[in-house]
Amino acid sequence: MTSALNVHWQSQLFAAYALQEVLDKPIDGETPQSRLKQLGMMTVLYMMHQSHEKLTLSNIVKITGLTRNAVAESVDPLVERGILTETIVKNSMGRGTARQFEFCPEIFDRLRSGSEERKRGA
Repeated sequence: MTSALNVHWQSQLFAAYALQEVLDKPIDGETPQSRLKQLGMMTVLYMMHQSHEKLTLSNIVKITGLTRNAVAESVDPLVERGILTETIVKNSMGRGTARQFEFCPEIFDRLRSGSEERKRGA
């Protein structure tokens, strides 16, 4: 069973990872405002992931109140950075397509490694 403290440390490690990946590795032509939006979006996506919600544009729009274009503006650079992977799936009605995202598994491997290092150092 995961303790509340472990969940807290995982969240802290994720926040540190997000800051490092987005602020320390800017994409050409990217504005500071765009990077801050990406950090906020990563927080929303991580909370959705922890709640086992599908990371689709529609779900993100519902949670954030942003337009689809505004969500895409924050999510697309995260895909470009390799933080998220994108797949095209059937939409909830089964007729059209939807963009669905997942965090790259390597991110959670890095977080687990960081958590193990923290335990050894404690």
